[in-house]
Amino acid sequence: MKRYSELKCLKTFDERFNYLLLKGNVGKETFGFDRYLNQEFYNKSIEWKRIRNFVIVRDNGCDLGIPGHEITGRIYIHHINPINPDDIKNSSDKLLDPENLICVSHETHNAIHYGNTSFLNKNKIVERTKNDTCPWKK
Repeated sequence: MKRYSELKCLKTFDERFNYLLLKGNVGKETFGFDRYLNQEFYNKSIEWKRIRNFVIVRDNGCDLGIPGHEITGRIYIHHINPINPDDIKNSSDKLLDPENLICVSHETHNAIHYGNTSFLNKNKIVERTKNDTCPWKK
């Protein structure tokens, strides 16, 4: 089982992304016809709303909890260890455990689930250098 406490020891975005990457699960259907279960849980559960707010504050609204990677759009709360319909039906500890949750952007969330790093291009911070916008001054 992967844990937030292990994840936060990794300093770079790439290290954290690789830790979370769902290798071998690309395209694996997790809810299928039971999709209503997770939608009902996310939209109606008071406990989920509380833990979601806690995680956003803990991670300062930053992608993968990394300062400088502030999420400007909708903040997703990603389950580090994926959940399935049985987890919701049985009220698994995985659902609300802050050690199993992390803030991510929509792009990062898709990249983790689909294993496609091209989604991450929007999240990369370009390091500026002197005269990088004026190539004739180099």
